[in-house]
Amino acid sequence: MLDVLRELAAAVEQQQPVALATVVQVEGASPAQPGFKLLVRADGSGLGNVGGGELEARIRQAALEALGRGCPGAEHFSLRERGADAIGTLCGGEVTVFIEPYLPRPVLLIVGGGHVGRPLAELGRVVGYDVQVVDVRPERADRPQLAPETITAQTYVVLITEDHASDEQALRQVLQSPAAYIGMIGSRRKIGAIFGHIQADGFGAEQLQRVRAPVGLDLGGRQPAEIALAILAEIELVRHGGSGQPCSRLPGPSDQSGS
Repeated sequence: MLDVLRELAAAVEQQQPVALATVVQVEGASPAQPGFKLLVRADGSGLGNVGGGELEARIRQAALEALGRGCPGAEHFSLRERGADAIGTLCGGEVTVFIEPYLPRPVLLIVGGGHVGRPLAELGRVVGYDVQVVDVRPERADRPQLAPETITAQTYVVLITEDHASDEQALRQVLQSPAAYIGMIGSRRKIGAIFGHIQADGFGAEQLQRVRAPVGLDLGGRQPAEIALAILAEIELVRHGGSGQPCSRLPGPSDQSGS
């Protein structure tokens, strides 16, 4: 068990996605016992023991699915051949496992640390993003150059430099990355010109459809901090799959917490 917990701590420290499955309840005959743990990595490999055999294979699969959802929860397994939650074994027991996914913090990569980039970085940190700012001016950046090879499917990219050429150059680099979100600031005229240049060089329409431009939701504000809020609101919309509608107009009870 200590090896599992050490590996979990190392994975969290290194920003690696893992899920921890813990047997929390057992009824009847079962190879698993309460407290047994299995750490499952994103590639399906694992460390620990939750009973072996078909039960462990099912728990491993459930852990991978929890990583995909990003939400913890309990899973029930019936060690029988038939019936609800049956896994096709003859032990006859019932096992409940609690699965906790640990995902790296999403990255908010801001290319341009100017008047909109600064408040966007502040808001991103408040929400919980790992904020990274790229700018040629070191006093307002974490790094001087864009490194597209570091962009992952958990990276949300916003291009807000102070000139069209820099935005276009950055867009060419991030379009081929697996970024979860790509947004670019600017007028429709500027965006049309940049898209035209990029398409002429062989980028397809499908690639350009990934770009949110002009970036952000229409919240009405025009001050830098208000524009930053509109950008982050769109990123959160994409990240969580929201509707963008006022909660007061949605049917059913609100899922918001607080009083």
